[in-house]
Amino acid sequence: MKQTETELPRVAADDPRLRDTDLRNSLITLGVLAVVLAVLPLVVNERIESILVLTLIFAIMGVGWNLMSGFGGLFSFGHAAFFGVGAYTNAYLVIEYELSPWIAMIIGAVFAAAIGTFIAFLCLRYKLAGAYFALATFAFAQMFLLLAQNLEFLNKTDGLSLPILGEESFWHMQFRQGNDWYVWIPSGLLVIALGITILYARSRPGRYVQAARDDEVAAASLGINVMRTRLVAVMLSCAVTAIAGAYYAQYYFFVGPEQAFGTHVSVQAIVPAVLGGIGTIWGPLVGALIVGPLAEYIKELLRDPPSYLEFLQGVSGLDVAVYAVLLIVIVLFMRKGIYGTLKDKITERKNQ
Repeated sequence: MKQTETELPRVAADDPRLRDTDLRNSLITLGVLAVVLAVLPLVVNERIESILVLTLIFAIMGVGWNLMSGFGGLFSFGHAAFFGVGAYTNAYLVIEYELSPWIAMIIGAVFAAAIGTFIAFLCLRYKLAGAYFALATFAFAQMFLLLAQNLEFLNKTDGLSLPILGEESFWHMQFRQGNDWYVWIPSGLLVIALGITILYARSRPGRYVQAARDDEVAAASLGINVMRTRLVAVMLSCAVTAIAGAYYAQYYFFVGPEQAFGTHVSVQAIVPAVLGGIGTIWGPLVGALIVGPLAEYIKELLRDPPSYLEFLQGVSGLDVAVYAVLLIVIVLFMRKGIYGTLKDKITERKNQ
């Protein structure tokens, strides 16, 4: 007797064949993204390039935050600490030891990963979770801000200005203004960060940490070492965020306490992931495509507002206020973020 359509065997959601297909599709999408990012600098003007660089930095920050808070389930409100460590480490090593920014970037990433892992270990060791974990990360970020403002070798509140070379140098990551390499480098860093996220999310440690995020008790009862799997997510998250900070310092040739460790930096790491979709691969990128241009528009608005908005000129914190409104709207109407919500709706239609 012939099987009807409803009697056909269904493939389990965790079937390896589905995971392989999902991984292949994600890598293909990443490859397409890499090609688009490689072509973009060739077709946009210098003004758009500067906005694109800022958007890429926001995207890298969002990807880093998402690794810890989206996949790891450890909500951080202090990612400025790791961004700042990457930025200051890069600037200090380039200025004092004339190291290549590439090497300084790697050292900063390792340093931030070590610090972040230690902080997370202390929090998890003493059972700080949820809002308490978020407050602890915020406290550490504020502590780093105070240190940067008072340490002599970091030039206190004046910050660090990187030396500008008289000629272009890929090794020193310096080019003439408007050079396409200023976009290609963060594009490559973003592609690497997304690649790490894709492979990690589908690896055994990645699946373990997502299981712990969804139900810590059940994960532990199955023999998963919850602390160890979470610390791996934290380590990757801090390293990626530090790389964003290192490139920020190198691109703007300056880093100061507020630019590195300010509360708004942590907000800029959170917003892309929340807008796009926490715990998704592409959510932070989607969110950054909104936050980057929006941040630049707000900056221009505050610098030279139209006559009917003159009262906004020089107002600080407007960007954070706008981000807050966006977050409230997303939470109310798109609980899983823009990408997460659209993905769910497309999946529902396919299953109908």
